[in-house]
Amino acid sequence: MKVVHVYRTYFPDPPGGLQEAIRQIALSTRECGVEPRILTLSPTPEPGEIDYPEGRVVRAKSWAAPASCDLGGPGALMKYRQMADWADVVHFHFPWPFADVLHLLGRTKKPTVMTYHSDIVRQKALGAVYGPLMRRTLRSMSAVVATSPAYAQTSEALTECVMKERLKTIPLGIIDYRDEPHSVDAQRDIANRLGLAAGEPYFLALGVLRYYKGLHTLIEAASHVNAKIVIAGSGPERERLTALAQQLGVTNVVFAGQVTHEEKVALLKGCRAMVLPSHLRSEAFGMVLAEAAMFGKPMVCCEVGSGTSYVNQHGVTGFVVAPEQSKELAGAMNVLLSDDAVAAAMGSAARERYETLFSGAALGKAYSALYREVA
Repeated sequence: MKVVHVYRTYFPDPPGGLQEAIRQIALSTRECGVEPRILTLSPTPEPGEIDYPEGRVVRAKSWAAPASCDLGGPGALMKYRQMADWADVVHFHFPWPFADVLHLLGRTKKPTVMTYHSDIVRQKALGAVYGPLMRRTLRSMSAVVATSPAYAQTSEALTECVMKERLKTIPLGIIDYRDEPHSVDAQRDIANRLGLAAGEPYFLALGVLRYYKGLHTLIEAASHVNAKIVIAGSGPERERLTALAQQLGVTNVVFAGQVTHEEKVALLKGCRAMVLPSHLRSEAFGMVLAEAAMFGKPMVCCEVGSGTSYVNQHGVTGFVVAPEQSKELAGAMNVLLSDDAVAAAMGSAARERYETLFSGAALGKAYSALYREVA
């Protein structure tokens, strides 16, 4: 079974959560007998092909990227046709409007799958112009995958354009790396750099610092939480968030900046709980929650009608609170801080839920079965 994934960017260009999601799908389905390849654009596409453990990455030139929508030219269309001819199944990842153009002009004849990662939330003008083509593409798919039941039920595009028998739900997942060997030095070094004493409880927020992450609410909640809050990651909101922390005079928020994989592992192993206060539907799933569950950590997130409250089951694996309510957020964090038994039980339940729903094995089994069904 040969499958080509189609998305606008991929490693080694600057990564994001969606690229990592594709990597995990490719790796996990490879264990089930699938041969994956990834077709992508890059502003610097040389070398044109790169072999990774998850499969071969084929790169065409990205000529422009208005509103984060990379656009290719005739070379991209030619490579798309070649890859579609090679594949048994073409797997698109939404949103990327240029992929709809490739699908239309490439006259795709193979079975097609689309993973619908997120609605178009912020670029309303783009959504209005792109709407007719988007609806045509959605209706043409052999199957469309929502990453959580909530998204399948609440996305207008999915409920309007995809027949029920073609709409599937497969959560994102991640191959377990919790017990891989790691450097003790990295754990000590990151603790020293962030001023974390041995055994000191702290909460962790992890990811790119973007507008929809709700980190302003976490900073507002900090003064009501008697523990440090480590915000690990970089991004366009960094300056605004540090200014807010200074303005509010909170001293228990630590900005770790970009961290290495080993540093991330150390922070996940040592944290009391993961906090993801995203307040908009742009946070469609919350892969960092799946990572926290992998490490057996309880979680706190917000109810935004997306997959975050599917990964984190309220009252079982953690707490789900209203978005942009700092006191409610702080209250949930304080329960996990003060009650060891509750935190441990929720962490154990999170690990069990990870193994059942969000592990590499579950991901590979679900997608490889879908490929075979549509083929």
